[in-house]
Amino acid sequence: MDLKKYAPFIILGLLALLPLTGISTYMLHVLIIVIMWSVIGMAWNLLGGYCGQVSFGHAAFFGMGAYTAGLLYEKLGMSAWWGLPISVPVVTVFALVMGFIFLRLRGPFFALGTLAMGVILRITAENLTGFTGGDLGIMIRERTWVDKTWYFYIILILAAVTYYVIKKVVESKLGYYFVAIREDQDAAESLGIDTTLYKTIALCLSAVITGLAGAFYMNYMGYIDPKVVFALHDISVVTIMVVMVGGVATFSGPIIGALIMVLLAEVIRSIPKLGMAHHTFFGILLIVIIIFLPNGIAGDWPKLKKIFAKGKTA
Repeated sequence: MDLKKYAPFIILGLLALLPLTGISTYMLHVLIIVIMWSVIGMAWNLLGGYCGQVSFGHAAFFGMGAYTAGLLYEKLGMSAWWGLPISVPVVTVFALVMGFIFLRLRGPFFALGTLAMGVILRITAENLTGFTGGDLGIMIRERTWVDKTWYFYIILILAAVTYYVIKKVVESKLGYYFVAIREDQDAAESLGIDTTLYKTIALCLSAVITGLAGAFYMNYMGYIDPKVVFALHDISVVTIMVVMVGGVATFSGPIIGALIMVLLAEVIRSIPKLGMAHHTFFGILLIVIIIFLPNGIAGDWPKLKKIFAKGKTA
């Protein structure tokens, strides 16, 4: 039996059994956050890792999904869970507009454009107090479930579907076009690849998945405000770090990166004297990864195995 082939199914099955083992509420919460960040990381990886379009504005998509769910609840009296399906067309339209403006740019100019969009949406949400609630945010007053088990299964299903879809896309003709654009956009265009079209497809897929994670976050946490869901450092930058630490352009990289980043943040927060110094430790970790493991943990796993093998024989 090829264990590597069936590993995702085995891991998914084991994770599905965890709530039945009597795991603590706190550990279940940590797992939910890890899986949510895995989804966001996989979404960014599709655009930045495979297509080569580095985005610093994924907080914009995350916030759009979160506010879609929140506004449906606050303004229309609908269940915030409707935010998941409804965020798909909303975020897609937003991504198309964003792509029309910024996908003509390359390299750092595209990255700066996406960064600016996230900041613009945060400022807009802060100032539209009559619509978004401004800095007061939106709160869900009647929670669907008090127990976290169902939230765990919902985000686990979303992560499994995301993993499957991205794997199929990357292994298809689309994936080859994405990689060709990443490696040399001019050469791809000379071969007849419509680079603008395929970059737009990658952007929309990445945006929609991130928006779904945002809509889930609104339902799970029960509260959002512009500084939380449109945050550059806590959403956009951490998303990039999750992928960089785990491994860019790898299937397992975002999952590994999310596990490390979330657990590290929880450990640091549990030490009173360190407080909110996790951003400093994240920066140090990223520098170490870039210097010694430029392809991330998943990408440089053969190198790590050799180091561990030498350590055992020494």
